[in-house]
Formats: sequence, structure tokens, C-alpha cells
Amino acid sequence: MIQVTPLADAGPRPRNVAIGTFDGVHVGHRAVIAGADTVLTFEPHPLEVLHPQAAPKLLMPFNVKRDVLDGIGVEEVVVINFDEAFTRITAEQFIEEILIGKLGAEQVSVGENFRFGTKAKGTPEMLAARPEFTTRVVPLIEVGGEAVSSTRIRALVAAGELTQARRCLGVPFMIEGTVVTGDQRGRDLGYPTANIVPDDRLVSPGHGVYAAFANGLPAAVSIGVRPTFETGRGVLIESYLLDQDIDLYGHVLRVAFVERLRGEKRFDSAEDLIEQMKLDVDATRRVCGSFQRP
Repeated sequence: MIQVTPLADAGPRPRNVAIGTFDGVHVGHRAVIAGADTVLTFEPHPLEVLHPQAAPKLLMPFNVKRDVLDGIGVEEVVVINFDEAFTRITAEQFIEEILIGKLGAEQVSVGENFRFGTKAKGTPEMLAARPEFTTRVVPLIEVGGEAVSSTRIRALVAAGELTQARRCLGVPFMIEGTVVTGDQRGRDLGYPTANIVPDDRLVSPGHGVYAAFANGLPAAVSIGVRPTFETGRGVLIESYLLDQDIDLYGHVLRVAFVERLRGEKRFDSAEDLIEQMKLDVDATRRVCGSFQRP
């Protein structure tokens, strides 16, 4: 199990450290992290402190990022509390006090666009000039002729382009949340769903119906406001787990999106909706059945 260590509690030891915010842990991040035993990251996202008005919705909360890092073999995540005090640490202090003094770094890996220290004066070249550790600078990775970035992936997810997002992430885009009570309408229609209210701090796929895995099980997932019915409710993420009868109320559900099946649509009757749901389930069964897990 991966170890999570606040920076204040970290003791020096020989470390191979990858540094970054790593929101999404996409294929570019994975290239930076490759071979590292330790990831040094920041919570909250630096822009939440430096420029709150420009702070993005995140691709994943910390606990999902931790699990993804665990899955790719990282042994330890050292977390820097990115607050006002930290913004006053110079690039030299970051190197000397944190990388060398606190962590005992022997190798440091960063992306080519990584910046650090007060006013972002620290550069990969500054790291590479230090004799105390070796520095590995990783160029940007391209997918489909365009550099992969968390910003690009956020736009793809928000547009419902989950297949493209998966190519950039290397794995399906995931959300998780605690299952809440809905309108019980899905059960009445023969398709009971486990419902999650999307977190406003996180990016969420655009409205529509998706083939996905919910807690590892094939699921047809609808995101939207249920336009066929006048519910008065906001956006819900509704997962119908195929061939399952599980009480998930109050449990955490993690949904991994594979493919967008269609957009959100208003139907003239419940019967028309049920017919479409049958088609959605058939499509989900086909998509999930042929999906090759990474």
C-alpha cells in the first residue's frame, strides 16, 4: 500500500523523486513518474492559492490520485501543503531545504514546463545544475498530434469526449462519490440506479449516456437533469449496474467511463424512454464486453 506523508513528517532517505501537481496522472505525468519511488505533489492545486479565480476544476480528488499512483508502482506520496507561506519559498530554498534537506533526493524528475519557487523562478535547468542529485527532464508527450495536458483533458471530459480523454489519460476517466437517494424512478422503470451528486470542484462529463464500469462492474451511466420528467433536481450521475441487485446507498461508488453512447434527450413517454434504455444497456454490454483493461 502506498504511503502518504505530509512534508513536515518526511525524513531524509535516498529517494528518486518525481515532482508535479499531476492532476489526472495522464500519460505525460506517467512519463515523468516512470522509475520514481516517490511523488512530491501539492495540495490544494497551486492556482487555488495563487490565482483562485483561475483555479480549474480538478480531474481527480486526492484519494483517486493516490490510488492511481499506487497502481503504477509509486511507493510514497509526499504532500506539500500549498498555502500562502509556501508561496514565499524561493527556488533555492525549495531545492536545498525540501529536495535535499527533507527528502534526501538522489534523482529528481520533472516535466519540461515545470516551474517552482517564488514567482516561478525555478526551472528544470536550475535543478540540472545541482550536483547533489541527478535531474531527469521529460519532454511533453503528444497524443493525436497535440501535447497532452490536464487542461486539454478537462475540456475533453466536459465535452463528453471520453474516448479521447482515455487516450490522453492512459486509463478511463473516473469519478467517485457517495450514493444518495434519488427519485426512485429508475426502479419503477425496471432500471434501478445508484446516484451520485457531482462535486462542483471536479470536472464532470457532459450530459449524456455512457458505457462505464461502476466499482468494476459494467454500468450504463446517465448524466444530466432527466428532461423526460419534471424533477426540480439538479444534475445527477445515475449508474445502472448490469445484471446486479446491490444496495449501494451510503457507499462510495467509483465510475470509470469507457465510451459516450448518446446525448441527453427528452422522450415523449416513459415507454419510449424504457425502449431507449434497453438499447443503452445492450450497447453498454457490447462496449464493456470488448473493452481491454489497461
